[in-house]
Amino acid sequence: MGRLLNIVTPLHRMTKRDYLARMNDDKVTCMLKAKEYESDYWDGDRRFGYGGYRYLENRWTPVAKALIETYGLKDGSRVLDVGCGKAFLLYEMKKLLPGLELIGFDISHHGLADAKPEVRDNLFLYRAQDAYPFGDKHFDLVISLATFHNLRLFELKTALAEVQRVGKQAYIMLESYRNERELFNLQCWALTAESFFDTAEWIWLYNHFGYTGDYEFIYME
Repeated sequence: MGRLLNIVTPLHRMTKRDYLARMNDDKVTCMLKAKEYESDYWDGDRRFGYGGYRYLENRWTPVAKALIETYGLKDGSRVLDVGCGKAFLLYEMKKLLPGLELIGFDISHHGLADAKPEVRDNLFLYRAQDAYPFGDKHFDLVISLATFHNLRLFELKTALAEVQRVGKQAYIMLESYRNERELFNLQCWALTAESFFDTAEWIWLYNHFGYTGDYEFIYME
């Protein structure tokens, strides 16, 4: 196994969440709409997802900088973002290191269409649980943020294997929990998650499926 990192958690903690309000707001209907992963999910009402996922100058800069420094990226390094969404993180990485070769994919037409023009041509529509169209160890780094908990167990097996195969280094961040309170909050808040595992279960799965990259968990505290 790789390292347990703390890269996205500070950014995650900046957002306040009303867990009970979401659970009591016709949540099944909201989940079905969110799982379309289109305009309502990204830029519709908060009950369906992000409630307006817009580019904010430098919001992702600390994460981008940490990834570049942690993994020793330089001009010419290849990076793949699995489940890139609107690819704001890739854009921030490109601003810091213009010579990076960046690729991202996502299942959302709306998300990809709303990416910054500077990176949009390097993005494509694809699923995280399918075989990736790249050769072995093609990328210096493969990242995936808040995507893999949206996969089912048999899909995780393929996705983790593909990240392992195409990347020389890897970093995965997803939602988890450490106690009953965090599990309750996660169940209230999550709209798209298919896999609810505590940290020990995720680490077991990583080992079981042969993933040796780095990882991070975010919690609904």
